[in-house]
Amino acid sequence: MYDKTVLDNGLRVITSTMPHSRSIGIAFLVGAGSCYENQDEAGISHFIEHLCFKGTQRRPTAKEISQAIEGVGGIINGSTDKEATVFWCKVASSHFSIALDVLSDLLLNSRFDAEDMEKERQVIIEEINMNLDLPQHRVNMLIDKLLWPKQPLGREVAGDKETVASITREQILDYIARGYVPNNIVVSIAGDIQHRQAVSQIELLLGKWPAGKLSSGYITDDKQMEPRLRIESKDNEQAHLCLAVHGFSRFHPQRFVLGLLNTVLGGGMSSRLFTEIREHKGLAYDIHSYVEHFLNSGSLTIYAGVDPEKLETAIVAILEEISKLKQRITSNELTRAKELSKGRLQLRLEDSQNMALWLGGQELLRQQILDIDEVISIVDAITINDLKQVAEKLLASEKLNLAIVGPVKKEESLSELLKV
Repeated sequence: MYDKTVLDNGLRVITSTMPHSRSIGIAFLVGAGSCYENQDEAGISHFIEHLCFKGTQRRPTAKEISQAIEGVGGIINGSTDKEATVFWCKVASSHFSIALDVLSDLLLNSRFDAEDMEKERQVIIEEINMNLDLPQHRVNMLIDKLLWPKQPLGREVAGDKETVASITREQILDYIARGYVPNNIVVSIAGDIQHRQAVSQIELLLGKWPAGKLSSGYITDDKQMEPRLRIESKDNEQAHLCLAVHGFSRFHPQRFVLGLLNTVLGGGMSSRLFTEIREHKGLAYDIHSYVEHFLNSGSLTIYAGVDPEKLETAIVAILEEISKLKQRITSNELTRAKELSKGRLQLRLEDSQNMALWLGGQELLRQQILDIDEVISIVDAITINDLKQVAEKLLASEKLNLAIVGPVKKEESLSELLKV
């Protein structure tokens, strides 16, 4: 399904040939994210991602960068997460060389111009302000702080206004020297491309880029002895809540079991939470659950937006569904969860860009790639007993974390509800 070559400088090149596709997706995945930042440089990974699109030596303006790709009908963008920064591009297969050249130029030759920095600093501060004003986003920020207090995983990827306001050009260049090195980067390509063709072009552009010293990771502590609650009172129409427990890392053998458990609980419109909380009780328009995996940790999170007057009712109903999940899971539910998980994966990976990101993400973050058939085999082998064991292990009263944003002040009464 894929081919891999490691250049002499440590740069990993992954390709997946999709001959039926007319497009090529390219992703440069950098092992630099918010978890690898010092406290006084919080948000610097995200800041750098923005600045890379502001201009290079050959393409001095953001417009010239975007025009180079949009001028051939392509799409270019970037994103920053807790453990990685991604620069990606999707173009028609005939324009592969242009896309590769532009992405390489961003990583090797960005100017980090002082004037551009000050403009983009204000843009990012406005982005932070926007996220603080969005209760759905704010409650996700709070649940991370509850799950990982005073830890890198608990920090917001964009940083805060104070740290972003103080980041200097010298800090940025130092961070790039630490993280933006070829042996900390994966180039992942999928679509109408041959491996040898891709590698030869990448070697010309990036083969002389010198390797650097890699980061040693970051500290994580999942120890929790009692439930945690945090309320941020805000004058919204809804109360937005996240209820979460610690989960499994990217390497944990039961991570796929947790994925199926999540699907039964809150993944999709046939899940228990959607059926009971929305369809039967009418307590929420949006209710769902999701799983995240990190280097040494993970989480299972339920989100819902509800009427503040019905907040306690909704929390009790959600906790009841968690308790029921621990008691009984049917064979029909397991079958539906398996088919939904496998089907969504296969549908997603018909797209060249998604395939590039999926393969590249595994190589960067796990140093091991499972292909589609391997994942399907793992999912098919999961039993009801496997799901029950994980539910018993993770879904305990002392492990609950509840974050709420909205017109709520009943902290004491809400904390008494956190039992399953």
